[in-house]
Amino acid sequence: MKKLKNLKSQNLRDHMTEAELIFTALAELSTRQIAESENATGFSENKQSAKRGGNIAKQAREKLELETGKKVVTGDNFLPAQKQRKIKNKDK
Repeated sequence: MKKLKNLKSQNLRDHMTEAELIFTALAELSTRQIAESENATGFSENKQSAKRGGNIAKQAREKLELETGKKVVTGDNFLPAQKQRKIKNKDK
């Protein structure tokens, strides 16, 4: 997603739209609750929970996109691109 938003070292979440943040939070919450309900331990069990939690958010995102006709994930940045500051030379 960093490539889509043309970001290099910036924090991706700082540049997500409200909808992108909401679906990310849904995926994280779903994953955590699935892992907790199944007492997942270790990488492979938690990976399965993450796939299922991510799928819940994916289905919700796709349904919203179908209803609105608009993509949730876009190259738009919530924050404007940062301007580079010029460093003044003290010797002058």
